[in-house]
Amino acid sequence: QVQLVESGGGSVQAGGSLRLSCVASRDTYSGNFVGWFRQAPGKEREGVASISPDGDLIYYADSVKGRFTISQDKRKNTVYLQMNSLKPEDTAMYYCAAAGVGLWVGSYNYWGQGTQVTVSS
Repeated sequence: QVQLVESGGGSVQAGGSLRLSCVASRDTYSGNFVGWFRQAPGKEREGVASISPDGDLIYYADSVKGRFTISQDKRKNTVYLQMNSLKPEDTAMYYCAAAGVGLWVGSYNYWGQGTQVTVSS
């Protein structure tokens, strides 16, 4: 059964940090890119970061480079998104997705329910 469960969202002040976690079922995680995406009210969903199965390919959106870090723990079927120096414009619902390519939203087949991140100024 395909399953992706996100956690770790919350409300922080600008400059703060959060770490998001995405736990994937083994079939979903194995051999697939896993990515983090976000969608703010009134805006299209956009790619934030993604990581290849072996971790040798990592992609970041320009807007988060140097502030966000994606990583994975294969033993736990978990992908993390460490978010530092958060800005109000990072406020969005953050989704974990699997079985896609890079940061191309339309290529991902499996999606979690999302976790809300709110950054206040």
